Amino acid sequence: MLQMHSVRMEFPSDANIIVGQSHFIKTVEDLYEAVTTTLPQAKFGLAFNESSGACLTRSEGNDEKLKERAVRNSQALGCGHTFVLVLQNAYPINILSAIRNVPEVCSIFCATANPVEIIVAQSEQGRGVLGVIDGSSPKGVESQPDVAWRHDLLRKIGYKR
Repeated sequence: MLQMHSVRMEFPSDANIIVGQSHFIKTVEDLYEAVTTTLPQAKFGLAFNESSGACLTRSEGNDEKLKERAVRNSQALGCGHTFVLVLQNAYPINILSAIRNVPEVCSIFCATANPVEIIVAQSEQGRGVLGVIDGSSPKGVESQPDVAWRHDLLRKIGYKR
């Protein structure tokens, strides 16, 4: 029998979270290197759930509280070969390419500062991620003032010229 669960990710209000899937124990060290070499100013915690052998939650990071939070989120998910990265002093847009280039990474489910729930399926074999609820549902379609605001914001924060 297949059961579905919603697992809310918990992280500080001034942080972002990235949740993805990978396939090898080396993920923890390679993601650690990706973050520290791409975002040396970032504080982060990282956890990875093995899905064979000892089936442990492996962890790394340079901030103990964020590392503990990543571990708690990973354990709440309970899905094999998933990773959780909790990130402060940096934004996902600045690290996603480096994460995608880690050979073990299969996919990224979300990268957000919004409230996020991971939809998990559970069978006799184990648990797996079905999808993500990231933030809130749309409340309308942007108008011309909304377009102008978006254009101005992206230029103000340096992502567009």
